[in-house]
Amino acid sequence: MTLPTLAFLGIGLMGKPMATRLAQAGYPLHAWNRTAAKAEALRAAGAIPHRDLHDAVREADIVISILEAGPIVGEVIAAALPALKQNALWIDMSSTRQDEALAFHAQLAQAGCRFLDAPVSGGVVGAEAGKLAIMAGGETADFDEAVPVLGAMGSPALVGPAGCGQVAKLCNQLIVGATINVVAEALLLAQAAGADPAAVREAIRGGFAGSRVLEVHGQRMLERNFMPGAHVTIQLKDQRNILAAASKAGVTLPVTALVTRQYESIAADLPTADHSAGLIALERLNPGKRVGSEPDRLPDA
Repeated sequence: MTLPTLAFLGIGLMGKPMATRLAQAGYPLHAWNRTAAKAEALRAAGAIPHRDLHDAVREADIVISILEAGPIVGEVIAAALPALKQNALWIDMSSTRQDEALAFHAQLAQAGCRFLDAPVSGGVVGAEAGKLAIMAGGETADFDEAVPVLGAMGSPALVGPAGCGQVAKLCNQLIVGATINVVAEALLLAQAAGADPAAVREAIRGGFAGSRVLEVHGQRMLERNFMPGAHVTIQLKDQRNILAAASKAGVTLPVTALVTRQYESIAADLPTADHSAGLIALERLNPGKRVGSEPDRLPDA
């Protein structure tokens, strides 16, 4: 069986391990990044790096993008269109707004190409392990074609037509952002009230309060390890996209609005800290109260 030729655009924090897994799975893989050295780093994994975007996508049956935000995805699609094969399938795995995904779908359809929006959840650890949750929106036939490729990176699920993958990702991020902040409140309350926050976390892990966020980000908070998995700025972008989607759908999300304000309060001075730094935002509302005694581990400014 001949494997489709892939182009992977965006070799960042998430893109590098995702592209590496595709190359290791044997797919002919062309890699591009605006900073060319990041694509060059994939040569050792078997990918073919390109400095020119057109060269990267020219032979691709499937183009995969995972870029910073919707406007950048739009710029890259517009720049790549002249070099795309007819009927090529573009899978955007970035986190964008639903209306942006719909615009990308229309733009590619007009050019005789196909589109899936397929954002992911699971962070860098999930990307490295090939265990991402992949939420796809688009045509069933296009999704079926993409399943073997997506399956090399995680567990794909079709959640509706174009744009619905982004809706599912926003729902995911809504729960993640809110839960991170609630876990921060629980650990700070435990500490302030005289309990051992690590023991409290251990005690509640097996009950209804147990969650992946309590497991991973709760431990990060106890260790005060805010080195980036997902950045504060990325979470804040998602929070704002959630509120935009809610406004368009005619619903009010008061908890999401509060969580958004929490991330806004630390975005200026902790932009690349892990989103578990929601704990720091909470501590700033409670002067003199702090979880644990370890120094903060934060990325360089």
